[in-house]
Amino acid sequence: MATATKDAVLLSAVDLARAAAVELAESPDDVGEYLGAVTEGERLVSHRFASAARGYRGWAWTVTVARVPRGRTATVCEAVLLPGDDAILAQEWVPWSERLRPGDIGPGDVLPFRADDPRLEPGWTPSGDPEVDEVAIDELALARTRVLSPQGIAEAAERWYRGPQGPTAAGAVSAAAACTTCAFLVPLQGTLGTLFGVCANEWSPDDGKVVSLDHGCGAHSETDVEPHPTDWPASEPGLDELEVEIVPNTEPVEIDHAVVDVDASDDAFAEAVAMDQPAAAEPAAAEPVVTEPVVTEPAVAEPAAAEPAAAEDEGPAATLFDEVPVDDAPDAPSTER
Repeated sequence: MATATKDAVLLSAVDLARAAAVELAESPDDVGEYLGAVTEGERLVSHRFASAARGYRGWAWTVTVARVPRGRTATVCEAVLLPGDDAILAQEWVPWSERLRPGDIGPGDVLPFRADDPRLEPGWTPSGDPEVDEVAIDELALARTRVLSPQGIAEAAERWYRGPQGPTAAGAVSAAAACTTCAFLVPLQGTLGTLFGVCANEWSPDDGKVVSLDHGCGAHSETDVEPHPTDWPASEPGLDELEVEIVPNTEPVEIDHAVVDVDASDDAFAEAVAMDQPAAAEPAAAEPVVTEPVVTEPAVAEPAAAEPAAAEDEGPAATLFDEVPVDDAPDAPSTER
């Protein structure tokens, strides 16, 4: 095949090609400098312009022009934006079923039905045997159109066990005990119940989530916090020795009424009695005693009575009798018979 010769008419149609690129671009500034022309074939040439559009570094506006045989006028055949050798390209297109990731489904989103989902298999079809059907439908919960297949169970177990609710999570490694001994663990039924349960502790970060039996956290029902001494140093207590606080004793005081042979003159005993008894009122001041002369008639002496002995204590009465004159005293009756 012969090599295409240079076409002077098409090679000179640079302005025509730029006008086509500017018309295709969103802004005239998106069409950059002229990069040259490439002969594509007989009477077929492509002009290239650098792309200045954002996000299309290394791309080029490519406009292909042509002419009819023996024609002197160039015509635009095609205008397109093509990547260069150092262009930034998008990732290879991947089907949605492979692009979908956990958490991509939002409120109102619906996935298309997959009839050949390898994670599922047909559910239980009643066999007519009451015992077999009761076990399959009531205990194994197989009364559905499709149920998890062994592949689906294995994938779920692998995903849960390697995830943040498995034994390798940071919280599980530092936990003091595993979920298998926690009272808040609700075990699952079936095959998955041998490895997993559901956390029902509202204080746990895994509340309401499926956790492995060897998972753990700080909200375990059977663990406790070790006593930790205070981080603040204990200061010396401040004592105010000049202030006295009087605290009334509101509790009843039981008094022991047992008879104790104690000398009342003992100071300790007197002090103890004073503390147990209510405070007595202060005694009133003693009134001065006024001594008046007392005149008494001599008593009639009883028969055969001896004379009264002299008083041991010379009191005021003796003094008063001494002051009475002897002549004025009446005669005492005679005691002779």
